[in-house]
Amino acid sequence: MGSALGVSDEKLLVLADWEASPLFDETERLALEYADRMTIIGRDVDDAFFARLQAVFDDDAIVELTATIAWENSSSKFNRALRVESQGLWKPDDARSGEDA
Repeated sequence: MGSALGVSDEKLLVLADWEASPLFDETERLALEYADRMTIIGRDVDDAFFARLQAVFDDDAIVELTATIAWENSSSKFNRALRVESQGLWKPDDARSGEDA
């Protein structure tokens, strides 16, 4: 999905290490940190962090971002509990280019 929306395969491949990667700009880093804070137990979306979000994103964008992160978290928990395996829908560009059209 990400590559279909214009996110480079390079970014998708280093997403797990976004904090150390130079590929993400400050706005992307803020959104990724928000996702981590919503997802990882023991991390919090405190008032200071929320103020940082509000300085970059308008209310509609924050609601959309929050809903998307919450949906992905819910889907992940649902799939894990029911043993639903990855459907393998994303492949890097080089793997797609080798497929028969």
